[in-house]
Amino acid sequence: MNCSAKFLIVLSLLLTSVTAFAQVQDVRVETYYISDQNDATDTTGGTLEEGSVTYRIYIDLAPGNKLKSIYGDANHPLMISSDQPFFNNAVDGQTFGKNFSLNRLSENTVALDSWLTLGLVTKSSAKLNGIPKYDDENGSIIGGVNNDGGSAGIVGGLLTNNDPLAGIPLTISDGNDTLTHPTGNWFDFGILSSNGNDSTIFGSITSCSVFNSTNCALQYSSGISGVNPDSNLVLVAQLTTKGTLEFQLNIEVIGTSGNVTKYVSSDSLLQPGEVYFRKLRFPFIPVCGCADPNYMEFNPDRDCDSQDSCQTLIVFGCMDPNACNYDPAANVNLPNMCCYPGKCNDRDLSVVCPELETNKNSTADDIVLSPVPAGDIIKVELPQLTSGYDCLVYDSYGKKVNEMHQNGIQQHLNIDLTGLSRGIYFVRIVNSDVNITKSFIKD
Repeated sequence: MNCSAKFLIVLSLLLTSVTAFAQVQDVRVETYYISDQNDATDTTGGTLEEGSVTYRIYIDLAPGNKLKSIYGDANHPLMISSDQPFFNNAVDGQTFGKNFSLNRLSENTVALDSWLTLGLVTKSSAKLNGIPKYDDENGSIIGGVNNDGGSAGIVGGLLTNNDPLAGIPLTISDGNDTLTHPTGNWFDFGILSSNGNDSTIFGSITSCSVFNSTNCALQYSSGISGVNPDSNLVLVAQLTTKGTLEFQLNIEVIGTSGNVTKYVSSDSLLQPGEVYFRKLRFPFIPVCGCADPNYMEFNPDRDCDSQDSCQTLIVFGCMDPNACNYDPAANVNLPNMCCYPGKCNDRDLSVVCPELETNKNSTADDIVLSPVPAGDIIKVELPQLTSGYDCLVYDSYGKKVNEMHQNGIQQHLNIDLTGLSRGIYFVRIVNSDVNITKSFIKD
């Protein structure tokens, strides 16, 4: 492993760490339910057309992070749209999931209402939070025998469709589970009118297919986390429509240290403290890229791998032609690696640029090293010497890591490598007659 390889490993670890510890990891859209002809019979909650799809949108946070708000501002509007109107229950529908009474979810089509939320799907006293159906192991209180059958009194209840495109049926798993959040205050603006009515896509006053606002928010002051602390998925919306769903979301996240970061769906007008996260826009168009950090084109934020994107292999090195260790193959310059006669940044010039040495009565071939690769000990067999000598060990940067002095003319020597990490090293034997350097690998 040369100096370039070591730098590549460090760079790879740093990039991996940045990606791994991002606060927002993904945005997931779950097909929660697909309405059937029985659901369409209900007139109490309004018209729910057969084939309408109920979606749930989750923000996937790194463990320990909390969602503080979903918002729209002048630079980054909050937009949710469809080419068909959104369904809202005409009797017991709510604008925000946090305002539902638990016992209302069993009535007609209330459980398919369209709304915004931060985690909660019922009033805080009930403590029900949204969770993907595949993660919900406590059964269901929605649909089938738990439903009142709507205005037509459907025997067996509504919300029983088991269309495979919606995954687990609601009668088996309803995607609701309990979780108590730290005490905080709810705050919202820009959605409800001054008298508390909602004429947007989240209310039943008018039939709407687009919500687009540059001045709105739903916020919980202390932040909301997911039911499962490891996956940490926080529900932000439930939307029912027969049309094609699109959205642009912006969110505030409270980090593990208490800092608040804004993640936005557009990078055109980024402000200080804002981070562009393209998955906040749906439909999401994946970006493929190079998966190999050893290439200049490496993209840690890629959504899929494209080996063809890896074109230029990274070569770290000294790119100054006047330096003794000039590397014509390098494409990333490391000026501190450059060595010149009399100046080598505290490294041994004879190791970095041995060709500058004039006192050479022997060559590296005159030294035999074993075993190779070495373990914690390497044996050195030397040529016949007429006086004592120094044995020095250097790492691949030219930094001295071990030193021994032999007064006699011993031709066999054991060097202790305990504590040295894996990599490339150099043994140098020097006295008044010889100056020999030979490399080896420590495993």
